[in-house]
Amino acid sequence: MSDSNHSSERPLDAASQNAANRPKGEVAPDVKPQPQESWVEAVKTIVYALLIAVVIRTFVFQPFNIPSGSMEDTLLIGDYIFVSKFAYGYSRYSFPFGMGPFEGRVMARQPHRGDVVVFKLPSDNSTDYIKRVIGTPGDRIQMIDGVLQLNGQAIPKVRVDDYIEDIGGYERHVPKFRETLPGGKSYYVLDRESNNPLDNTPVFVVPEGHYFMMGDNRDNSSDSRAEGSGVGYVPYENLVGQAEVIFFSHDGSARLWELWKWPFAVRYGRIAKLVD
Repeated sequence: MSDSNHSSERPLDAASQNAANRPKGEVAPDVKPQPQESWVEAVKTIVYALLIAVVIRTFVFQPFNIPSGSMEDTLLIGDYIFVSKFAYGYSRYSFPFGMGPFEGRVMARQPHRGDVVVFKLPSDNSTDYIKRVIGTPGDRIQMIDGVLQLNGQAIPKVRVDDYIEDIGGYERHVPKFRETLPGGKSYYVLDRESNNPLDNTPVFVVPEGHYFMMGDNRDNSSDSRAEGSGVGYVPYENLVGQAEVIFFSHDGSARLWELWKWPFAVRYGRIAKLVD
């Protein structure tokens, strides 16, 4: 006959048996992870962090630093900016090394005249440039005596207070103007020379799917006006993103290892300044 009180419990595993045999009140010893497990977790954490950084850099914001004065005084050498990668949608140049898996743009949005844009230099499709969008497809652009002409109309150019720069301890005053595009977009430009070769140009007609770029430092900018600059008309696909905000800035007076100089080299007034 079968025993009606037969137990249905399964045998305990080793850990359970040890716990069952441990006197009441005795604390279980900590189980230390094996060295190999610790290394695996560390590697996984690093990989996850890198993946997150790549995703943010590719699809959200990418940092850039300003190496030249072509956008003075909107952007200065030593400014560090965040560029919105989603402002105009995504192309293969949104990805590191231009290795996007598609042609053209997805989630495409058109830039507006006056936007400050990072783009890949058309002559090599790898060098990053930053300029202001002046002409959109179909626009006719010309410079006459330093005055921007858009579709046959002179763009208002009003003199404001001089831009003052420090040249070896001496102040240099540079004529500064406010330009206002149709639609109300307004920004500052510098006009260092009254008879610069770029102050008078032929008429440029912007082709479909391209944009005409100019630097705010008008006499010191390799842009769509300058023959041989490698810029020319910039294809829509080459746009990387729109400059949004300056997140750090320094004046170059402190080297990386000169920590005691850095508090005086930072341009605190430019930090968190929107790019206009």
